[in-house]
Order: sequence, then structure tokens, then C-alpha cells
Amino acid sequence: MDIQHRHIEVFRAVMTAGSVTGAAALLHTSQPTLSRDLARLEQLLGYALFERERGRLKATARARALFEEVERSFQGLARVIERAEALGRSEDAELSLLSLPALSHALLPGALQQLLAASPSARVSITPAEPPLLDAWISEQRFDLGLAEQATPLPGVRVEPVLEADEVAVLPASHALASRRRLALKDFEGQDFISLAEDDPYRREIDARFEAAGIPRRLRVQTHSAVAVCELVRAGLGVAIVNPLTAAACASGSLLVRPLTVSIPYRVSALIPLHRPAQPLVDGLLSALRSWRPPSVSRQSA
Repeated sequence: MDIQHRHIEVFRAVMTAGSVTGAAALLHTSQPTLSRDLARLEQLLGYALFERERGRLKATARARALFEEVERSFQGLARVIERAEALGRSEDAELSLLSLPALSHALLPGALQQLLAASPSARVSITPAEPPLLDAWISEQRFDLGLAEQATPLPGVRVEPVLEADEVAVLPASHALASRRRLALKDFEGQDFISLAEDDPYRREIDARFEAAGIPRRLRVQTHSAVAVCELVRAGLGVAIVNPLTAAACASGSLLVRPLTVSIPYRVSALIPLHRPAQPLVDGLLSALRSWRPPSVSRQSA
């Protein structure tokens, strides 16, 4: 069947206008031309779409059913056109972000405050995810930008450093170590210690530091979440070492943050898909991420 878009357009115009004359006016064409196109469509379909009564057209049941499908298609086309036009307007830009949950909680709010102040009409969508799902989705080019810790090379993805800082200690305000401005590893000797989960790379590095120094701790509670670590510390269940961003976000009168005398680097990387059309807001967000400083935590920009 050689049905063309023009035939469907003519059919839709006739159904909408209710007559060939009205349809010709809608399409800015002549009535004879439109009648020929409509007749050709019926010939190609092999059945009549309209009954002719005294020079007027009456839609058949088949025509009404077909019109419903045509309208759905044209509505979808209208959305496509609307989206295509919006993509050309910078004020309608939308940035899709894929981020570790900890970063969406502790890093993105301050950086997005700067970005949206500079681009008031921009929209941002944040999807939290953990590896390996985060790695898979950004490799599949599903998002404009990903944020991860200690990122490893991924196919189709460029990895750029965003920031580097040192891990910090968190402790309850009532703790005996609260009077100290900086904490050494030896200060944790014999202390109840809240740890990240055993498979966490920062947990492994922290444990290695204490083992190398021969300093024992009482490892009582562990969790995958740095936010949960801070809340457990706040509840008085022990002390901990966590990333400086989460520590700053959770810090309060009941939860203190102290720098360490040793450096345990904490790194955040941007994951940029190579095969996805460039989103202009990405550069603005990266700049904001690199320049933003969490309160009470000093750090080096990567």
C-alpha cells in the first residue's frame, strides 16, 4: 500500500472540518485536489471512509476508528515538535544527573544553588545510584553527567577530577576527644568505632592505616551509608572517619567534625558520556562543583 502522509493529512482535515470545502480551506488547497487525494486514500485502503449523501460526507465507523488513531499520532508529533523547539531554547535546558546518593545529599545542593542562580530557567533531574548500576547507566549514555567517588575507566566515558579533600573525624559533642582541634590515629585507640561496610574502598583504606600503625579500635557497628555513620555517631554509639562533604552536611551542635593529622584522600570525579549530545549546563555545573566549599571544611580543588 502506497499510503502517504499527505493522504492522512487530508483525511484528518476532512474529519476535523466536517466537509471537503472546510478541509480545503484548512490545508490551503483546492477542493478538487483534496477530493482526489481522499478518493485515492479510499482506493488504497480498499474500503470507503465516507458515505456521500446529497453532496455531503458522513464518516463511517471505520473512519471514526481510524481518526482516533490519527489523532493520537498527531498529538505525539506535536509533543516531538514542542520538545525539538524547546531544545533550541537555552532557558528550557534540562540537565540529567546520575550521582552517588551521598553526593546528591552533600555536594550537589550547594553547587546547584550556584548553577541555578546563573541559569534561573534551567531544570535539573537527579537520579541517585550506586555502582555497578551507576557505571552501567552512564556507560549506556543515559545521563548528561555522572558523579562518583574513585571512578575507574568506563567504556564511552571520560573521567574528570572534580575535587580532592581529606577524610575527617566525626564525634559526639559530649565525647572526651571533643576538646581537641585535630585528631591523630592514636587518639582512636580503644574507642568504639562506627565503620562503613567492609566492601567500601574508604573503609579498607582506613582499616589499613590503623593496622599499619598497630592501633586497635572497637568495631561495633558498620553501614553502607556515610549519612547513617554520622547519625550513629550523633547517637553516641562511637566515633568515625567519613568523607568531609557528608560530615559538613550532618554537622551540628551535637555532631562535631575534626580534621585528622594524617591525610586520607577523598576524591570525587565527573563521568562525562562521550557519545551523548553535549549539554551546555554541564560545564556550568562542573565549575560550580569545583568552586563550591562546604562550611567548616577546607579542601583542595582538583
